[in-house]
Amino acid sequence: MLKWMLGGLAALLLVASAVLWMLRPGAHRPEGSAAPDFALPDQNGRTHRLGDYTGRWLVLYFYPRDDTPGCTREACRFRDDIGILGDLDAAVVGVSVDDTRSHADFARKYQLPFALLSDPNGQTAAAYDSLLNLGVVRFARRRTFIIAPDGRIAARFDKVDPADHAQEVARSLQALQRTARQVLPPAK
Repeated sequence: MLKWMLGGLAALLLVASAVLWMLRPGAHRPEGSAAPDFALPDQNGRTHRLGDYTGRWLVLYFYPRDDTPGCTREACRFRDDIGILGDLDAAVVGVSVDDTRSHADFARKYQLPFALLSDPNGQTAAAYDSLLNLGVVRFARRRTFIIAPDGRIAARFDKVDPADHAQEVARSLQALQRTARQVLPPAK
């Protein structure tokens, strides 16, 4: 009986160690560092690259799955606040490991006016430390990056509440832009 209990405990510890190893954080991309480049297709088949957004702010948000409750709430909040974010000269782009067809259905169902990029192998999510790899199943972690017009990470959000995240991003963008105006001399 004791052998069975010790064997079960050893197996449980092995599984727990494997899960913790898979959940470990990757290479942390700090604020101020260069944003990793990407080239990913959107729901319409158009390829988007980081360089396409040079000269304007980019809200790059990673989310686990199309058409799930939290992801839908977050996407619809960005949709509802797209005017505010647009007034701040920011583009919004979502990224998950779902395919372009799933993205197209999701965008159409909820009338999402922004690009949803497909990262099926998870390379871009991994480059942004936003990939949760559980072996046979991969998800993008719910994280957001505000990328400045010069291609640097201006802000990152590792803990995201889908219900109020769009407003949190808008407030951060406003603060970042106020700071940028104070630091940069006026154009002549």
